[in-house]
Amino acid sequence: MPPQSPSIHKNRQTLSLSLDSPLIQSCMRRNDPNALILDYTRAMMGFLLFKPQPASMLMIGLGGGSVPKYCHLHLPGADITTVEINPDVIALRDEFLIPTDNERFRVICADGAAFVAQTQRRYDVLMVDGFTGEGQPEALCSRHFYDACQAALSDEGMLVVNLHAEMPRCGELTQRIERCFGGHAVSVATDDGDNCVVLAGLGPAFARCRVAFEERWAALSAAHQQTLGACSSRIERGLIKRYPAV
Repeated sequence: MPPQSPSIHKNRQTLSLSLDSPLIQSCMRRNDPNALILDYTRAMMGFLLFKPQPASMLMIGLGGGSVPKYCHLHLPGADITTVEINPDVIALRDEFLIPTDNERFRVICADGAAFVAQTQRRYDVLMVDGFTGEGQPEALCSRHFYDACQAALSDEGMLVVNLHAEMPRCGELTQRIERCFGGHAVSVATDDGDNCVVLAGLGPAFARCRVAFEERWAALSAAHQQTLGACSSRIERGLIKRYPAV
């Protein structure tokens, strides 16, 4: 299927993007272009409680660049690669004030699933937010893809996946990710109920976060605490449910 044409919607306050669908893929506040407006983007930053200072990040799906921009600004020690399959989406990067490529930030036009399968690099954080107007493509939610994501992570690296909660397969995909990571995963529902963000990892990182959650929250910057807001309590509840005896 050829890439879908992106559409931009403007008003006095915001600039948003969609793909042949009424669903908003990305939204930018004109007077604060680096803020994360959509709740699912804030939930995706929940990895900070597990990996507060990632050295390397891979993001699949650019959209309006909300999460890459936020990470570029607030995680200056992170090397960030974003892979986007649609050249028409990349062509809008200046509209959404996405930083130009530099020594620690780059946008690559490529198939995200193929990129993950072929990369020789290991990333501290791998974020998957690739959608068409119909939802998440099969190539970005197969068991083969999630296995490749796991292989592309560094020791105790984090996978973050945005799923559409109203998709019939959302529960199935959540369980698929959990199985791939030996049960070390937490699902976070968004305020509007439209999305489900799954955080998955390797090793004992999840149990350690469960034990030291308050300390990890307190150690975050004010900007990160404001971003995570209410979703942090959902992550904590998920950890308590996953590790009740810790």
